Amino acid sequence: MKKKLICITGPTASGKTALSIELAKYFHTEIISADSRQFYKEMSIGTAVPSPEELSAAPHHFIQHKSIFDEYTVGDFETDFISLSEILFQKLDTIILVGGSGLYIDAAIKGLDNLPGKNHEIRAELEQLINEKGLIALQDEVRKLDPEFYKRMDIQNPHRLIRAIEILRQSPGKTMDELRNKRQKRSFDTVLIALDWERQKLYDRINKRVDIMMKQGLEEEARKLYPHKHLNALNTVGYKELFGYFENAYSKEFAVSEIKKNTRRFAKRQLTWFRKNKDIRWFDPEMNFSHIIKYVEKEIEK
Repeated sequence: MKKKLICITGPTASGKTALSIELAKYFHTEIISADSRQFYKEMSIGTAVPSPEELSAAPHHFIQHKSIFDEYTVGDFETDFISLSEILFQKLDTIILVGGSGLYIDAAIKGLDNLPGKNHEIRAELEQLINEKGLIALQDEVRKLDPEFYKRMDIQNPHRLIRAIEILRQSPGKTMDELRNKRQKRSFDTVLIALDWERQKLYDRINKRVDIMMKQGLEEEARKLYPHKHLNALNTVGYKELFGYFENAYSKEFAVSEIKKNTRRFAKRQLTWFRKNKDIRWFDPEMNFSHIIKYVEKEIEK
């Protein structure tokens, strides 16, 4: 039988961590994180890194194993994931992958396509464009080149906007979906699941979690990271809004409200991404986990 990868994905604050731990304990296995911001050891509160109790409940990998000063791409993640999964599958029949970063999930399950490489001329032009006309100029170009991809990407991330334009300019007439439709074979089968909250309940969970993060010390964590705000890892919801507060651009209360709003928007983009994947089985999160375990067992036995 092929080895099995249980992949738990979905929007932020949907309960992926708790579900992954329950499944890891049931199947006596280990968890690999595909959350692209939980990789960084300097970022804990704002990225909702699992608590020490959660981390001790099951073996975890790729949690705070990198520094914000490290350059770490999705290609690096794919390489590391394949290497680690091969080691784990030597002793385990089933392992768990969990995270809400759609591109990283796809890289693990399908592999990356041979997209055009860096083009320094295009990058220099785009850097000048953002300096002269701001982020909106990059957003407008991505919208024109690939409106469908624009709807689900992180349009507040200049690095991702530049990379998308770089790829699309070098692939005239092609969309990102067309460029990424080549699936690479994996040595394992994947069972994809996600928790399907009613939209308002999900937004309520997000708002509550932001309040909890603030009580846990998110402001203090962000202040320590503020001197390094130019780093790509820190262009992240929860930190960049507080950086604006530190610069007296607006009040602390407004910064918190912006974190909530931008996190809700991020969750909406995640849902747009994952809804397109018809292999994902969505579950009512208010049902007992036993229903999910039964489904996963059935899929594993196929």
